[in-house]
Amino acid sequence: MNIKEQYKILEFGEYGDERGNLVVAEGNGKDIPFAIKRVFYMYGSDATVIRGQHANRKTEFVLINVSGTSKVKVDNGYETDVIELNKPRMGLYLPTMLWKDMYDFSADSVLLCLASEHYDGSEYIRDYNEYLKEVRSVAASEEKEQDKYCLLYTSDAADEARSVD
Repeated sequence: MNIKEQYKILEFGEYGDERGNLVVAEGNGKDIPFAIKRVFYMYGSDATVIRGQHANRKTEFVLINVSGTSKVKVDNGYETDVIELNKPRMGLYLPTMLWKDMYDFSADSVLLCLASEHYDGSEYIRDYNEYLKEVRSVAASEEKEQDKYCLLYTSDAADEARSVD
């Protein structure tokens, strides 16, 4: 699958007047595509620090730079893409099984993370080679399953053709 089809850029409603601006992001599928079970944020990281460096088997995330900017490199085991988070009304939705690196933090960066699950260290994949093995074995088994159905379909079609003759 194309990596750009796996993640999604979200735009939240922004409301402002002479008092300032307000950005609204609601969970349970309204703005955030899941029920929010955990919230955390990162700040005080400089441009040389790389955060994340893991994939999750169960947890989905939405990342929002509520202040400053940062970059997120996403990797599906076959291709990568880099997304710059540079507006507080912009979110990045990351499904399960995408490797993520957050980096190039501006001095004023505050990266807010919304998670679909409570923390469970056992569902994190922190070794990139292990991630590649796991993600590629899943893709290979899905391909085998698809080939099996194609074979069954082709076999059924051949049987029907023979019965028509």
